Amino acid sequence: MANSTPTPGDHIVKSYDQELEHLDKDIIRMGGLAESQISRAVEAVVQRNPDLAQEIISDDDLIDDLNYEIDIKATRLLALRQPMAQDLRQIVAALKISSDLERIGDYAANIAKRSITLSAAPPAGPVQSIPGMSKLAQQMLKTVLDAYIARDADRAIEAWHADETLDNAYANVFREALQVIENPKHVAVCTQILFIAKNVERIGDHVTNVAETIYFLVHGERLRTARPRGREAEAFDLPLSGTAEGATE
Repeated sequence: MANSTPTPGDHIVKSYDQELEHLDKDIIRMGGLAESQISRAVEAVVQRNPDLAQEIISDDDLIDDLNYEIDIKATRLLALRQPMAQDLRQIVAALKISSDLERIGDYAANIAKRSITLSAAPPAGPVQSIPGMSKLAQQMLKTVLDAYIARDADRAIEAWHADETLDNAYANVFREALQVIENPKHVAVCTQILFIAKNVERIGDHVTNVAETIYFLVHGERLRTARPRGREAEAFDLPLSGTAEGATE
């Protein structure tokens, strides 16, 4: 009769599998927080709610803390488990994705900060386009998170292609703002709106990074196709003056 008593090796394998599973769960939780932060930040813009904006700014620490925990867990797995092949790609992917999600959280916090200034100023027309643009970014993020769970590279590529639509939405907001900004009274407000729109556009860029990482995770090679870019977006590009990429102000 075969001995069914678990061996020390069985425990090691089970523990290793659990650690990888926990890493996945942390990524999904972090993604969910990032998605919520984007939604709430735009809600603060639309509702002109500075109290909600302050909550969002404070809650950015939750995403930062998770990013740190993932870094620690992934580094430990690399050092102690010496993973290979698919497992190695999973750990490297977790490090890359958590970094992008942390940046997305930063951009959501930036939007919340801008909304505080907007709440004290008269409403301007271009702000009405921000929710629609934000929904595109949120849908992209949801798609890549679902793709990560399912290890579905094709679905990740769907979000990757959607970035072109988001870029063009950003160009449209920019065009609307230029029409309004001719009135000196609206210069300050439209400047804030343009920065908010740029933050949403940059969220899309980081979602695109995540999609490419998922492609690498599934196929073991990088996606070699040129990144999608809205045809009009470059003409309306706005640099994040005074801030490092992804950094809160």
